[in-house]
Amino acid sequence: MEFRPCIDIHNGKVKQIVGSSVTDSSDKVTENFSTDSGAAYFAKLYRSKDLPGGHVIILDKKGSPAYELSKQQAFEAFAAYPDHLMAGGGIDDKCAKEFIDAGASHVIVTSFVFSDGVLNMDNLKAIRDAVGAQRLVLDLSCKKTEHGYLVATNRWQMLTSEEVDEALFEKLSAYCDEFLVHAVDMEGRSQGIDEDLIRILASSPKSVCYAGGVSSYEDIKLIGQIGKGAVNFTVGSKLDIFGGDLGLEEIISCTR
Repeated sequence: MEFRPCIDIHNGKVKQIVGSSVTDSSDKVTENFSTDSGAAYFAKLYRSKDLPGGHVIILDKKGSPAYELSKQQAFEAFAAYPDHLMAGGGIDDKCAKEFIDAGASHVIVTSFVFSDGVLNMDNLKAIRDAVGAQRLVLDLSCKKTEHGYLVATNRWQMLTSEEVDEALFEKLSAYCDEFLVHAVDMEGRSQGIDEDLIRILASSPKSVCYAGGVSSYEDIKLIGQIGKGAVNFTVGSKLDIFGGDLGLEEIISCTR
């Protein structure tokens, strides 16, 4: 089990937000934390702590002026910790290599691969060919429904018909290096983890990272137990560097 740090960027600033508050109709979000310290500051911090595999996520709508501001912040983070941070947010086969060339180790994609509510194999193959499977992370962030955990796309505003389960992991594992899975209903709320989802993630044949709701050191230990030591995790709003009460050093010590 590894701790994967994060840098979420919105309107050109590093923030922690309630993920479900992001919409295409407004640039207003529910913020848990905002700082004037740039993305490069956090990248350098993670580098000093030897914390690779962090997620740098652009939360703004692609094509907006705010997206370009946030993209610049992301590029500064990649320059500060080259080939050790992953890029996500508005990435497709046309722009993926630009992020890799800027210093990202991987690109993270959801909506481009799950278009119109279903898995688009042509798009999946196109982005794999653009950067290589070894540099591709598939984001299977999902919501719990009566039909199981369904992948959520378009900044989590649209549910697909694709269920996150062992069969989906098996189907996609040849096309990527690892998976990232946010429990959308838990994200940014610090109200506890989704234990049922973590049990499913433990079936992945590839490295997988869970995000959403971590609120205590006990939650982290539980991820290790339920995930059988194979499920990595990230912490956002509860982390002390983002205004929370969980210490970065203590979290690191839980995994080393």
